[in-house]
Amino acid sequence: MESGLLDQVVNTTDYPLMEPGSAAWREVVERTHHDLHTVGCSVLPDFIRPARHDDLRGECAQIAPQAYYDVETVNAYNIAVDTPLPPDHPGRTTMERGNAFVARDHIPRDAIIHQLYTSEVFQRFVAGCFELPRLHELADPLSGLVLNVIPPGRAHPWHFDTNEFTVSMLTQQPDEGGEFQYCPNIRSADEENFGDVRAVLAGEGDHLVRRLTLRVGDLQLFKGRYALHQVSTVRGERQRHTAIFAYSLRPGVVGSVARTRQLFGRVLPEHLAAEGDGVRVDERLA
Repeated sequence: MESGLLDQVVNTTDYPLMEPGSAAWREVVERTHHDLHTVGCSVLPDFIRPARHDDLRGECAQIAPQAYYDVETVNAYNIAVDTPLPPDHPGRTTMERGNAFVARDHIPRDAIIHQLYTSEVFQRFVAGCFELPRLHELADPLSGLVLNVIPPGRAHPWHFDTNEFTVSMLTQQPDEGGEFQYCPNIRSADEENFGDVRAVLAGEGDHLVRRLTLRVGDLQLFKGRYALHQVSTVRGERQRHTAIFAYSLRPGVVGSVARTRQLFGRVLPEHLAAEGDGVRVDERLA
């Protein structure tokens, strides 16, 4: 995304992406540092200019029908539900996942979310917010940039992310429900903390849960590997749409064959060629 177009789309008054290192840029970045360190999540409201909200919503609504749907039984760790586990292990608690994904190859290159995802200026800003030297777009032709679609009556149940950090943007609010809920730092790289996870899954850990009401054009920066999180059931007539910008600390990252087929119903030659090259950041279950 060239700087002129970026300025037309992003609220650069509040978020001066094109002035890296300036006092205003540092103020925003340091504010996100504080949020991420304390509660594991930072929301930048109206990151997209309000005048462009309808464009953002309309572009994503147009591609939403291309989402791949596969309602399935899952657990919070995204491991097989028949994995042998101790009787009291929270991974034995199963839920129904009803959200769907539009793959990157169905997202037009001139769409706002695609231009933002590939913008080096945006990538540099996000890297600064997460205190990282650099971010890379995923080499994966399907999962680098996706639109998460949750239809009425469905939810994205409690889970942990595979990536340490997540960048997302709400592009359409539902009529009701669809609330983002999370438990910051409920586990760590050293401790799974199964007791608290089990309590939340059983509906007995409300004191551990934080809730966010997100709006169209809000940018959300989130540490989802160590925070259990979900999107509650969507109600009403309108779907909930969220763009997910997937980046990596190293270049060339491609999703596994099994996970790609689960999310998109298909795999491409790139996935077959990269199979077995996965790198884990710690020894957590998922």
